[in-house]
Parts: sequence; structure tokens; C-alpha cells
Amino acid sequence: MRRPAIGIDFGTTNTVTALAGDDGHARLVSFAHDNEPVVAFRSALSFHAPPEDPRDRAVEAGPWAIDAYVEEPLETRFIQSFKTYAASPLFVHTNVLGRWFRFEDLLSAFLVRMRHYGGADMAEMPKRLIVGRPVTFAGRQPDPALALSRYEVAFRRLGFEEIRYAYEPVAAAFFFARQLQADATVMVADFGGGTSDFSIVRFQREAGEIRSEALANAGVAVAGDAFDYRIIDHLVSPALGKGTSYRAFDHVIPIPARYYAAFARWEQLALMRASRDMREIRNLVRQALEPDKIRRLVEILDRNHGYRLYQAVSRLKEALSEREAATFHFEAGAVRIEAEVRRLAFEDWIAPELGAIAKTADAALARAKLAPSDIDKVFLTGGSSFVPAVRRLFAERFGEAKLESGSELVSIATGLALIGQGPDVREWASPAQATPA
Repeated sequence: MRRPAIGIDFGTTNTVTALAGDDGHARLVSFAHDNEPVVAFRSALSFHAPPEDPRDRAVEAGPWAIDAYVEEPLETRFIQSFKTYAASPLFVHTNVLGRWFRFEDLLSAFLVRMRHYGGADMAEMPKRLIVGRPVTFAGRQPDPALALSRYEVAFRRLGFEEIRYAYEPVAAAFFFARQLQADATVMVADFGGGTSDFSIVRFQREAGEIRSEALANAGVAVAGDAFDYRIIDHLVSPALGKGTSYRAFDHVIPIPARYYAAFARWEQLALMRASRDMREIRNLVRQALEPDKIRRLVEILDRNHGYRLYQAVSRLKEALSEREAATFHFEAGAVRIEAEVRRLAFEDWIAPELGAIAKTADAALARAKLAPSDIDKVFLTGGSSFVPAVRRLFAERFGEAKLESGSELVSIATGLALIGQGPDVREWASPAQATPA
């Protein structure tokens, strides 16, 4: 007997939610932002304390959090990609406008606002929830049990009674398995914002039902966000003074590279405006050998152009997925950066990440004691699966004919909901108290 369930793919960059009824189908929850329906709800939070009442806090999430931050960057605490702290024992809490928030508090605030914007779809939710989890959580020495315990607290606060966790690539495998016409051994490669995860699953059809056996999992904390930063580091930062020098008395000294580290996360740029580094950067305008570049850096930081800069980076990455060359164009205020970029150059920039992804995929094969020839299908999902160099890694190992893709951004959430709909979810998911192996 099938039962209603909800699947939530809480991602580093986006969160996708799907609902499954008792009819064997699942549908995505849609959110109307600026009169446009979106299913990928940005994994971001903003907190704003109105000057007239500092004790009050306006909390926003998703694209509405970005809107609030872009409008009032100095008055707003913006937090994104907070999933990367889920498994970190070093992250205990953070102070937000005078109040301490643990990870589970941040996740709870995010989920409450997401449910609000989900409208009727999320007003009366099923009691059974299946949550996706990466094979390898991001961060140094991550503690998966800690992450799941934090998830548990946050999701229980929304009223869910039965909570299960499934590997994100396993959920994608379940989504993909419905297309199979015969028994198959499948590798699923899931490329998110913060991690790249791999699962190898053997599927068999018996009496119209899909049976599965998980053979191996592997993951690495490298994915789309790292690709974005490589573009920034090679293309944008040099136009803002990285690699140049300044004169101090009779000495010529390199501009400190640490000024550009904040560009790894665009929301961190606003925090530099009140920092000691910012005071030093302003002084460098007079001392720099190439002062116009430092002036650009100052303007980007002062005028809060970081979000628009990363939008330009995303557009370039998407264009290079379709063409051999594309033009990077960023213009905000007096700052204009334009350059022709070839796909081969971009692939050279991300070579370390590609190497880590390839090594992890090979590790999954080794754990399953399988050769590439033993894999019948490879299902690529997640945003970075569109990057040609990523796809080529798998074509070279398994052959182009074995590669499958589609529904790259929604396959995990849909798979989670369908898993939860089944009469027995134990073969796919684990109880909250356990750490999936």
C-alpha cells in the first residue's frame, strides 16, 4: 500500500521539494517569485533588524533572502550555503543580530519560510519525510551523525513524525530506475553545489516491482561552487589587482592575496567593508602600481556588486557548457570587466577539481569490486553535470552510450518522495538515529 510522503533535497545551493500521494506519482512544489514559478528554492537566509525596533527581526529565505540582502546589505545578515556547516563539530552557533543560532535553528528558520512560500502545497504536509543527505558531508573531518541529529531537530519542529534519510545519489537512482526495462547495474553521479557524490546500485525487476542492492558509495567535497571560484580567481581577481604590486617607501610589494579570498563566497564581500583589510585596500589606491584595478575592487566592495558579479560568472559557465568560447561580461557602476574565454581555458582552471571527481568515481568502483565494463548505465544529475569536461570524464571511462541524464535539478527530490511513498522504505533509507553506511 502506498502512502503520502514528502521528499526534501536540502542542497548547498538550492533546495527542491516534492510531494507524493498514493497514486504512484510525485510532483514538485513550486514557489512564485516575481510572478515566475520556481522549483529550486535558494538555500539562503537573511535577517534584518529594523532601526525603529532593533529587537525585531525580519527573516527571509530563498530568493526573497537575496532580495532583502541586495536592497540593504549593511543592515542585513545574509547566510547561504549553510549546509556546509551541518557536519562540523567546530560550528556550535553564530550570532545573528544579537541572538545565538545553532545550525538546527538556522535550518528551522529556513524551512519555516520555505513552507510559507510553498502556499497550499506545503500547508498540510504528509507526516512521512525522506531527506536527502550527501555521501560525504562538506568540511574538515565531518561528523555525519552530528549532521543527521541536527537535521532531526529542525525537521521535527515542522511536525514530521517519521523521518528517514537517503543518500542523494541513491534517490536519483530510484528516480532513474523507473526508466529501466531490464536488470542493470547503475552508477549515479550527483553534482551539487558543495559535494560530488557517487552510488553504485544493482536493480532487478521482480513481479513488476523494482528491487535494489546498494553496492558502493563515495563522495568528495568538490562541486559547482569550486568551479565558480576558479573563474573568479583566474578571470576577475586579476582585473581587481590580484598579482599586481604597490610601492611602500623604496620597496615594491605584492598586493596581499588574502584580499581576494572572500570572493569564494559572494555574500562575504559585504563583510569586508568594515574590516581592517578594507581600510588597507583603500590606502592601496594611492600606493598601487596599477591603481585603477584597486579602484575597481573598492567599488565592487563599497557598492555591493558581489551578487551581480556571481550572476555573470554563472552565465559564463552556462555558456561554456554550450559553446567552445563565450564572452564574460560584467558591468556595474563604473566597473566593467569583459573577456573572451575559451572552454579549454576553463577546463584547465578546474583541472584539480576534475581530478578529485575522477578519483572519487574510481573509488566507488573499487569499493564495489567492479570494472567500468560491469556498469550498464551511468546517470548524471545535478547542475555541474552540464559541464562538458565533467561528462567527458564518464564518457572516457564507461562509453558515451552508457551515459544518461535529465531532470538534473529535480531528480533527487522526486526520487526521495517516491521512496517515501513505498510500503517499505528500509531498503532505500535509514532511520534518523542511524548513519547510513
